[in-house]
Amino acid sequence: MTPLVAAAVLLAAVTHAGWNAIAHQITDKLLGFTLIAGGGMLIGLAMAPFTPVPRAAAWPYLVGSSLIHIAYYVLLMRSFRLGDFGQAYPIARGTAPLIVTVLAAVFAHEVPDGWAAAGIALSCTGLTGVALWGLRGHRPNWAAIGAALATGLTIASYTVVDGLGVRASGSSLGYIAWLMAVQGVFLPAYAAHRLRGRLVDALRPFAALGLLGAALSVLAYGLVLWAQTRAELAPVAALRESSIIVGAAIGAVFFKERFGAPRIAAAGLLVVGIGLMLHSG
Repeated sequence: MTPLVAAAVLLAAVTHAGWNAIAHQITDKLLGFTLIAGGGMLIGLAMAPFTPVPRAAAWPYLVGSSLIHIAYYVLLMRSFRLGDFGQAYPIARGTAPLIVTVLAAVFAHEVPDGWAAAGIALSCTGLTGVALWGLRGHRPNWAAIGAALATGLTIASYTVVDGLGVRASGSSLGYIAWLMAVQGVFLPAYAAHRLRGRLVDALRPFAALGLLGAALSVLAYGLVLWAQTRAELAPVAALRESSIIVGAAIGAVFFKERFGAPRIAAAGLLVVGIGLMLHSG
């Protein structure tokens, strides 16, 4: 992993935490995710005429990823309804990198070397520390934890599927455009069915915030897809989840949730892990 790729993934981590915080801030989760998914669809459709159409070999991955992303949105909405942002977000993101490491070894034949493996392990240790600190002093909400863990499984799944798909597509820009266009249809259609003619009025108070979240979402994942064409999947996944530290800070500053010394220590482990992964590159 080169410094340029690492910088792109770190920027993706910041923007990803930002759109998740926006989604958490909108009280009606269906409306919030409808704006983010629907806004992503509009951005994808606007990009599509100016980007190459993904090659035929990429389309099974693209369609499969779209279905996994629908499950991801549903589970993420549920975890945000049930748990604090500073708890649900770290658990959901922190479970993904180790699963990605296993899946990438099986399906992409990418087995990390010693430095990269050590960096991934240290990063995951730090991420797990953030998640566990979010549970400290509170009775565990097992429904919220279960939803967050299931969300993490979908994250790992679409990470590997999209990593293989974008490499087969011939264009990371074309892949992200069509991915956003395809996956963005479901939630707005479902919301329109649920609200039966009241959708526009219901969306209006949150439109600006939700569309900002959509733009951040497209930027974040577009950077990750580009990085996956230039580095192995597992280190990219581990580095991307530094968004957990950003998410914990957002939770502390904007939602008045606890941060604490353990999260600072976890951030330190993450930084060391990033250094080891760069050394591997």
